[in-house]
Amino acid sequence: MLNTINHINYGSKSIPYNLSFTTRKTLGIKVMPDGTVNIIAPIGANMLDITQKAKSKAYWILKQRAFFGMYKPNTPKRKFVNGETHLYLGRQYKLQIIKGDADEIKIYRGALIITAKFINPDYLEKILNDWHKTKATVLFDEILTIALEVFKKYKIGKPILHIRQMEKRWGSCTKLGKIILNTELIKAPKGSIEYVIIHELCHLVHYNHNKDFYTLQNKLYPQWEKWKEKLEQALA
Repeated sequence: MLNTINHINYGSKSIPYNLSFTTRKTLGIKVMPDGTVNIIAPIGANMLDITQKAKSKAYWILKQRAFFGMYKPNTPKRKFVNGETHLYLGRQYKLQIIKGDADEIKIYRGALIITAKFINPDYLEKILNDWHKTKATVLFDEILTIALEVFKKYKIGKPILHIRQMEKRWGSCTKLGKIILNTELIKAPKGSIEYVIIHELCHLVHYNHNKDFYTLQNKLYPQWEKWKEKLEQALA
C-alpha cells in the first residue's frame, strides 16, 4: 500500500487527503475523527477518475469534518484551588473554596463559591460535576422544549433526554429518538447549547449529515456557525 498526500479544491477550500492503493475493487473515502481524509483506491486506478470521484464527495467530506469539529477539545485539568477560573454559561468565574459543614455551590459577584466538607481536588471536582449536571438537567430540558416549537411541522415528538459526561462529542442522538448531551455544555454560552440541541433535533428529521440535514439546520437556526465557533472557543 503506497500513501501519497493530495488535495481537492472545492470553492475557496483546499482539502488535503491521504491516497493509498490496495487490491479492493471500488474506491473508498473515510473521514477520521481528527479531520484526516483517507481515500483508498484500487491498484491501477486512474488519477483523473480518483480526483473526479473525490471532488464529487467534497461537500460530504466538509460536512463530516464539520461534524467531527464538534468533538470536545482537550482542556487542562483543573486543580480546584482558590482563584482558578471556571466556566459557567460562557462566563469565567473565579473559584472560591470554603470549608463548611455541608456541601453547597453558588455564584456571587463573579465568584463560583464552593462550600465543602472536605477540601481536596477529587472531592471538589465531584461536587462541581454534580452541580453542573443538576443545572444542565433543568436548562437543557427548557431549551429543548422551546426548540421543539420550530419542529412542529415535522411531527418528531419530544425525545428522551440524557445528560452525561462524554469524552468526544457535545451531543448525539439515536434513531429511536433519544438525545444525549454532554454535561460540559453547561459551561458554554446559551446560544451554543441551543445550537447543539437543534443540531440533534435535525437528526430526528434527517439522520445523516447530508445536504438535506444542513439545509434544515440553516433554515431553523441560521446563526448556527456563529454559535458553533463560540462553543469551540469557549471550551478550547
